[in-house]
Amino acid sequence: MDVTIIGTGNMARGIGSRVLAGGHDLTVVGKDSQSAEAVVADVGDGASVKTAVTGDRIEADVVVLAVYYPDARAAVEQYGDQLAGKAVVDITNPVNETYDGLVVPPDGSATQELASLAPGARFVKAFNTTFARTLAAGEVSGHRLDVLIAGDDDEAKAAVATLARDGGLNPIDAGPRQRARELEALGLLHIGLQSPLDTGFASAVKFIA
Repeated sequence: MDVTIIGTGNMARGIGSRVLAGGHDLTVVGKDSQSAEAVVADVGDGASVKTAVTGDRIEADVVVLAVYYPDARAAVEQYGDQLAGKAVVDITNPVNETYDGLVVPPDGSATQELASLAPGARFVKAFNTTFARTLAAGEVSGHRLDVLIAGDDDEAKAAVATLARDGGLNPIDAGPRQRARELEALGLLHIGLQSPLDTGFASAVKFIA
């Protein structure tokens, strides 16, 4: 599978490492070539890894928006029709400046807002409840990371599930795109618990039965 990650932060590195662990092709898009190359240097290079800069054409099967919510909006607006037909993964948690609330409507989600900007894209919510440092390892305390996936397009969700599974993670179908708002609330809660639990963003949301 050909995967493009837009973003050069820690989450781009974490998800990129899982993409490569699963044997898939990866393109990292940065605002400049140096920042994209820095990600590649961290996750591993080779024939299956390429870099691009903002504005270059996107040809991938799956596009991951590994940026903060405002930047995700800007990226979707910029690439517009290029996203049509592609599985677009929204990993954002649209938190406010004080990290104690969400900035999207209470009956909506970041995923829904982004989808309205590119109605031809097949949006999927995923990876917003996982932290970058845990993705780099793929597990916490010997447990594979759960990746909760929400979306309305079964093929797009299946593609994201394959990426997660191939990368050593445990994909869980969380239902339709409407469930993205609950996943974002869970992401906010997970972030908020880091200080009282002193887990240093090394914890994971795990379902055990």
